[in-house]
Amino acid sequence: MVVVLVTGGTRSGKSAFAERYVERYAEEGVYIATAQSFDEEMERRIATHRSRRDTAGFVWKTVEEPIRLPECLEALDFEYNVYRSGHTLVLVDCLTLWLSNLLLQWEAEPDAEARCLARADELVAVLRRFQGTVVLVTNEVGFGIVPATPLGRLYRDAAGRMNQKVAAAADQVFLVASGIPIELKSREYRL
Repeated sequence: MVVVLVTGGTRSGKSAFAERYVERYAEEGVYIATAQSFDEEMERRIATHRSRRDTAGFVWKTVEEPIRLPECLEALDFEYNVYRSGHTLVLVDCLTLWLSNLLLQWEAEPDAEARCLARADELVAVLRRFQGTVVLVTNEVGFGIVPATPLGRLYRDAAGRMNQKVAAAADQVFLVASGIPIELKSREYRL
């Protein structure tokens, strides 16, 4: 099992780096897309990602899964290790969109954050059992301004907590800033 977390700000080059990272280690992989298109702007973003994958010369099997990410990873792990007898290489793009999808389902619930973080714990448990390689892209949303709405602050806090959980389980963590990836986990200061 190898888990790699790629984080950074919006338009920092996270996804492009994660795709290049995967392409260095295999000839094909599974791309789990968590984005949902609710408007034209998001459709354009999704199209940009699809186009980049289509022209990379790398074979991607794309799976669109906005909600059931842990279950999707479990199914892929089973499929590749039982039926295909091969190493699974998966790229998940992205965790913060997955979190947003969950939060929008439960935003009216008083325990929305707890439910989201419970799903993050389920994801981490699956990652620890996964027999292949998983590269996960996420956003570092806490670097920006404090959101003006309670839902925005809830999302920012839940994203930070989720990212910490996944980073703790990851073998490598990269921060991408201005298109430059820096590996963080090997430089972690330990108290």
